[in-house]
Amino acid sequence: MLETAGRFVYRGRWTLLALALAVTVLVVPLGMELSGRMADGGFEDPRADSTTSARWNDDWYGGHAPDVVVLYRHPTVKVRDPRYKRAVHDSLRALPGRHVRAMVTYWTSRSKKMVSADGHATYAVITLKGDEQRAYAAVAAKLRDVDNLRVSVGGAVPLLKELNDRTAAGLARAGAVSMPVLLVLLVVVFGSLVAAGLPLVVGLLAALGALVLLRLLTEVTEVSVFSLNVVTMLGLGLAIDYSVFVLKAFREAVADGASTEQAVVRTMATAGRTVAFSGLTVATAPLGLLVFPQTFLRSIGLGAAAVVLVAMAAALIVLPALLGVLGPRVNALRLTLGLGRRDGGLWHAVASSVLRRPVAYLVAVSVVLVALALPFLHVRFGNVDHRVLPAGSEGRRVAETLDRDFARNAMSPIDVHVLVERSSDGEPAQAEPSGREHTPISAGPRVGPADVRPLAARLKRLPHVTAVEVAGMSQRNGAVRLAVRDDLDPLSEQAGALVRAIRAMPTEPNIRRVVVGGDTAARVDLQDSLVARLPWMALVVGSVTMVLLFAAFGSLVLPVKALLMNVLSVGASFGVIVWAFQDGHLASVLGFTFAGSVEATATVLILAVVFVAIVVDATLVRALLVPASMRLLGGANGWLPRSWRRFHRRVELRDPAPPPAPPKPAPPPARPPARPLVPPARPSAIESASPPAPSAGLTVNGRPAVFGADTDPVPLPAEPARPGWVRIRTSPARVVRADPDGGWTWAEVDE
Repeated sequence: MLETAGRFVYRGRWTLLALALAVTVLVVPLGMELSGRMADGGFEDPRADSTTSARWNDDWYGGHAPDVVVLYRHPTVKVRDPRYKRAVHDSLRALPGRHVRAMVTYWTSRSKKMVSADGHATYAVITLKGDEQRAYAAVAAKLRDVDNLRVSVGGAVPLLKELNDRTAAGLARAGAVSMPVLLVLLVVVFGSLVAAGLPLVVGLLAALGALVLLRLLTEVTEVSVFSLNVVTMLGLGLAIDYSVFVLKAFREAVADGASTEQAVVRTMATAGRTVAFSGLTVATAPLGLLVFPQTFLRSIGLGAAAVVLVAMAAALIVLPALLGVLGPRVNALRLTLGLGRRDGGLWHAVASSVLRRPVAYLVAVSVVLVALALPFLHVRFGNVDHRVLPAGSEGRRVAETLDRDFARNAMSPIDVHVLVERSSDGEPAQAEPSGREHTPISAGPRVGPADVRPLAARLKRLPHVTAVEVAGMSQRNGAVRLAVRDDLDPLSEQAGALVRAIRAMPTEPNIRRVVVGGDTAARVDLQDSLVARLPWMALVVGSVTMVLLFAAFGSLVLPVKALLMNVLSVGASFGVIVWAFQDGHLASVLGFTFAGSVEATATVLILAVVFVAIVVDATLVRALLVPASMRLLGGANGWLPRSWRRFHRRVELRDPAPPPAPPKPAPPPARPPARPLVPPARPSAIESASPPAPSAGLTVNGRPAVFGADTDPVPLPAEPARPGWVRIRTSPARVVRADPDGGWTWAEVDE
């Protein structure tokens, strides 16, 4: 199949390249629209109590999560001064009403929590209309236009904008740094500027494809800002990796004297098969994220799977077409000798050492990997907050000032929604429309603080609780919202334990349901959701990977061993993440603030230390552990029960072997010359003593025939050649055998 694809790509190379160029030009504007369409949400489980709480806050109490927080400070004038109020309110009145839904200040709420401890600072909370990013862009400049006051702007929407801007700038900076470095490395490897540039071209196409795919996903689901780096870098890296495979195989075919078409076909049949198998395996692995309910993880899974297929298609279509056009000119602009087919070297020495001492390497590397994985045993999960931004970020400064100078957690209490059922004189009344996801309640007298007073009293007695206030009531739904304030870090384990304690509290007879929400509850629900579904994801990814490996190699040992190697590699990588980021050992080196936890989805942190994961996998696992285990297992690597071989032939992922050539017919034996009419003279005694002379023109068993000994005086008719038995190998079995040099190789044997 891949050989046929190679011929098709070569013969239609100009058409394919023209189509690729046209598609690229058309989709570039679409990919550039991505920045303003990404969200910072999508981490919540739609069925969790914290998600229900957030929805009830909007639907039942008319409250909306604050989009913008404007912090005001004066060095000498205090908030109670009328001039302070006039300056703040005059600035807020100038905001366009079509972009602002609601505003709350200290003077409108009379909440002392909105005044700093020293009395010189306060803040306003603003809720925007419509598209929050566009609305914020329209009012951002006016928010800072305040007379005689120092103004800082923060909150969810400004934080997201700053995060988007920094992500885009970081991505551009990473590309500007990595591309020249990659070009230099590829020139060193291939020795040719043309050959070195081809993987970068394919990589850029894949990166652009990633942006377009994410942009298309925004039409059907939320796409997190954190997925941009993950998906783009994945596409870029895989495209370059696959291109190196294809380019190396093509150059070797050209060096062996193959024509350009033959080289393309041979490359597709060898390296192309490797790329196709790798692409299918890598593309199916992210689909395991679809078992999670969070839209963020689902968008990552869909985007990653799609971009892997784009990278594979670019390496198997665009690159072979380019190679078909270039031909031997792929080696043009030679700058160095390259590292193409040199024998020996560092990796040869490493491989030879591993094969001589497989047991020592297997034990040593396994111990190192287990040691690297140990920090993961004390991992603590958290959510993304303002601390992901640098210390000098304005949005981060606002959040830290609110937490330090104002009442702690004033803007992020634990929400406790209490659904109360009341009836008049014990007679059931007609049910009113109720909120979603709870049992309809009976109509009756109005609900009020007295209905939840016993529960509020018990909440106040919990450790670390500083206040319990009635924050809202919904007469239509018979609900009272309590705001529980505490003195804990919302991301701490103690805060999570407080949420669990509130949820475990018994309720009074008149209370039908208690729903606990807020930032801390959202983190607890996210962690519980991930832990509950993680085994299912592991089962999906492991099963798909093992099936593909079985189909490719026809062995039960190799898939199991590959799965174990991946467990060790991933465990070591996550252990390094915990050690470096949660425990903060690299905080001073990399310049970040560690919060004592790992972000629950781990995507940003995995991206940040992807070089660590590659080093662990490429050096310890692939260079040492895998060869050592291959050497120890020997022929058992390809073990497959005889009863499974027929099934494997039906699902194997390889092109069928060409049929064996028909046996050549044996040449007819040479006819001896006719007997002479005159008999030869009798030899003398001396001649009789000498060995008989060979008969000219006749051979027996490869030697000249001796007259009298090997010939008959009467010529006999030649016997016709009899056909011999020929075994036709229709289905050879593939096994791994040790070679004389101490390595291993694939071999095909008859059953």
